[in-house]
This record gives sequence, C-alpha cells and structure tokens, in this order.
Amino acid sequence: MKEQFKKFLNEEQDPKAIEKITSKLSDLLMKGEEVGYIAVQKKPAITVFPDSIVLTNKRIIICKPKNLGLSMDFTDYTWDDIASTFVKENILGSEFSFGTKTDLAVSIDYIPKIQARKIYTYAKEQLDLLKNPVQTAAPVQETVEEAVPEIEDEIEEVETEEVTSFAEILPAAPVYETIEPIQAQAPTGDRKLSELSKEELFDKLQNYKKLLDNGLIMQGEYDAYKKEILSYM
Repeated sequence: MKEQFKKFLNEEQDPKAIEKITSKLSDLLMKGEEVGYIAVQKKPAITVFPDSIVLTNKRIIICKPKNLGLSMDFTDYTWDDIASTFVKENILGSEFSFGTKTDLAVSIDYIPKIQARKIYTYAKEQLDLLKNPVQTAAPVQETVEEAVPEIEDEIEEVETEEVTSFAEILPAAPVYETIEPIQAQAPTGDRKLSELSKEELFDKLQNYKKLLDNGLIMQGEYDAYKKEILSYM
C-alpha cells in the first residue's frame, strides 16, 4: 500500500502523515474506489499530527488524527452530496472548502498552495463527470447499424410466411378462356338458304353449333336451325 501512494509525495506532502493515512485507507476503500489525490495540512508551527484530505473517485475523506496519532477520525462525503468547492489562497498556505447539498460547510486550512490547487482541480473534474457522464455514441451507433440487417431479415421471413399461409388458405382463382363473340345469324339473311352453297350452309350450321356450345342459343333453337339448313343440303 505504501508503494502505491508514493506518487502523492511529489507536492511535498509529509511522508509520515501519508504513511499513517495509507495504513488506514486499505480498510476504508470500497470496491472500485481509487485514490485520486492526498493533501496534507502544513501549519507554520511544527505539527506532529496534521489533518489530511483524501479525494477518491467516489468521495472526499477528511482525516484527523487523535490520541497522539494512535487513532484517527474519518469523515467522508460522496460526490453526489457535494454542491460546490472553493479554494482561498492566503499568505501561509491555502484553505480548501466545500459545501454540501444540505448546506453544510466543510473546510481545511493550511494546505500548501500547490496541493490546494490539485485537490480543487480533481474535485471539479469529479463534479463535471456527474453533470456530464461520458457518452458512448460510437459503439451504440455500430450496434444499431449491425442490428438493422437482422431486423430486415426478420421482416422478410415474416412476409414470406404470411404469403405462404394465404396461398394455402385461398382457393386458386378460376381461369376463364377468352371467347370471341359470335354474331348470331338468322336462318334467312340477305340471302335465302336456298341460294347458299353447301359449303356456306355447312359454315352456317357450324356457327349455330358454336352459339349453342357457348350458351347463346337454346337447344330447341339450334335444332330448328339445323333442321332447316339440312333441308337445303
């Protein structure tokens, strides 16, 4: 654990204070929680047990030693509870403070200026992440594009099944042959039957037969015409 937090000593944090804090943090950090920055109080007078502030990706932790450093009080505030953060630079160090959504004001003074700026910047980044979550538009777009062909395939399959079902239910449409209209001819036209040749009489009889077959004349009418035509053949 000490090796892991050596990176926080680059702004002149008190190594002893960092060591005490890190020895306690191992039991305090939640699953998925990572320390972003540690700032240590530095008062003008020699302070054996300075206060510290730890910023993680989930919360702010105020660390205050007590009982001559044998124990420590921890007070934490999740980023969801933080309404605002402030830094006030004084002649001797800076004061970092923040306000909660329940109007609670918390501050820690005598933070070295560089460390105060670091924790202020980190705090602003965490609050911005809450306001503007990271968007993952590109992967979503790819997923939608990949899903479109699958949806089209499903539509085609449904349409095919519906057509097949209707084809099985509906009876086949009847097919009608186109019949050219045949003009009925009277037994005696402009020319009398007696004036027609046998070939013409035969053609006339065939026409009457077609009229009968197509239902345009009755059987009795056909028999009368046939009888009359045959009498001249």
